[in-house]
Amino acid sequence: MSNDDTDASLSARNINFSFGCKAVLEDVQIAVPNGQFVALLGQNGAGKTTLFSIITGLYAAHGGEIRIGGHDLRMNTEAALASIGVVFQRATLDRDLTVKQNLRYFCHLHGIATSELQKRIDAALASYGLSDLQQRKVTELSGGQQRRIELARATLHDPNFLLLDEPTVGLDHANRMEFVSNVKTLCKERNVGVLWATHLMDEVEDADYVYFLHHGKILFEGGSADLLKEHGKKSIAELYSHLTGQPADATVI
Repeated sequence: MSNDDTDASLSARNINFSFGCKAVLEDVQIAVPNGQFVALLGQNGAGKTTLFSIITGLYAAHGGEIRIGGHDLRMNTEAALASIGVVFQRATLDRDLTVKQNLRYFCHLHGIATSELQKRIDAALASYGLSDLQQRKVTELSGGQQRRIELARATLHDPNFLLLDEPTVGLDHANRMEFVSNVKTLCKERNVGVLWATHLMDEVEDADYVYFLHHGKILFEGGSADLLKEHGKKSIAELYSHLTGQPADATVI
């Protein structure tokens, strides 16, 4: 996948980062075109969390360039970060507030006009069949409902890039597949680019582009179907084990 399109949802080039003398990321390059679902696979300690922390501005890379929605993260930080919607692995909704209160608070953080606010909330919730939950407290929702609320929240400010870190952990298979389907529909309908980190190999389909992050380096990348054909493997789990020498089980994140 080309990393030359500076107008892509995400373009990360030659990203380096170290903790002291220990290199955590080495010349990492990832591109997420507009409207593309891209999966990031890597075992615990591969550098995924550090990479996400750099993309979201929590850490500063020690080398390289990141552009989000065409904005240089270092030179135009505010515009770059405003282009991102994030769903974290751990739930971040305020459990003492209602769904509507959570979403209104997020809208205010992004400077969305009061006159526009409720319209956006209504539209976002309707997209995922959650319209009747506005007055419900988060504590009253199922795990699947909470995840969909977080996805709706992440899109309220119309980002063109979504970063999702193990967003389906803890959900049953049906809810996981529904969430994946919701995100992929979002890609197509809104032309949003998605970087999806997961250890659950069944969430990756043949049409998806995949990066394998291994010991801080991009070990392999390519279209899932092409990689499976090239290496003669029948599944992403089998391919992962073949390429990395690591078992594709729950320790792989």
